[in-house]
Amino acid sequence: MTQSEQLVEALDARVTRRNERRELFRMVLGAAAVGGAFAYADAASAQTAPSDADVLNFALNLEYLEANFYSFAAFGTAINSSLTSGTGTLGSATGGRAVAFQDPLVAQYAKEIAQDEIAHVAFLRSALGSAAVAQPAIDVGTSATGAFSSAARAAGLVGTNQSFDPYASDNNFLLASFIFEDVGVTAYKGASPLITNKTFLEAAAGILAAEAYHAAIVRTVLYQKGIATPSLRTSADAISNARDSLDGSSDDDQGISPVTISSGTASNIVPVDSNGLAYSRSTGAVLNIVYLTKAAVTMGGFFPAGVNGSIRTSTAQA
Repeated sequence: MTQSEQLVEALDARVTRRNERRELFRMVLGAAAVGGAFAYADAASAQTAPSDADVLNFALNLEYLEANFYSFAAFGTAINSSLTSGTGTLGSATGGRAVAFQDPLVAQYAKEIAQDEIAHVAFLRSALGSAAVAQPAIDVGTSATGAFSSAARAAGLVGTNQSFDPYASDNNFLLASFIFEDVGVTAYKGASPLITNKTFLEAAAGILAAEAYHAAIVRTVLYQKGIATPSLRTSADAISNARDSLDGSSDDDQGISPVTISSGTASNIVPVDSNGLAYSRSTGAVLNIVYLTKAAVTMGGFFPAGVNGSIRTSTAQA
């Protein structure tokens, strides 16, 4: 067997293993959904704990948001309509456009992250099968009344009635990405204790790792550019503070400014606690951020009509 034939055989085997794994994931989830249906039928009251399908659909809503933002920024279009159908109210992603990147590295990062986020949508939809929720209405536009502008005003990046355009420049794109990426990491970590099936948990861990890589890319580039442009670093820190003001009383979120250590200062690319561990957000706290609210509501911000699925209410914050 030639070297080329060996390579083709190895790649074929990899594809086969991936497809078998995805089919196992779908079969187990289907069995869990059937079991859950019987549980609902037998119980006199509604199920209090979310099912694995509920948690994965919650994650799918977030992936719809990220995939559309990055797809617009990198390619100029929303994700393909073949990836949007499902249960619940189908909506469209509106307001985005391609970024005219000046830094070729940032352009490459945007394309890589876009491809990954679109793949996450496809993977979760395939795994959930007929249980997958539809893409809800998503606002990734640039209007003064839109989600990005509201988030920027809350962080003090723009003034009252001013708009923030995440597609206007490399730096604006990076700041907009920073709004999402840390939230995605903490959302998957926070959801992990809710997942009971190990197959699902491993899949979620794989997406969590990819999201953490994305967050590290964004934080690293912002940190590097912030050395020459301190206002950029200050803006990222302001976004962090704004997120922290929405998701509860604890001060967990971290910006990118250097931190003080025993030997001087160090970068703060990885936001961790004293044990070197990333922190978690509850589903309600995540919705506080994407809905841009401290109240217990079912819609707002980047999801003007709310997310689809059973996990859709943010948490009332003091």
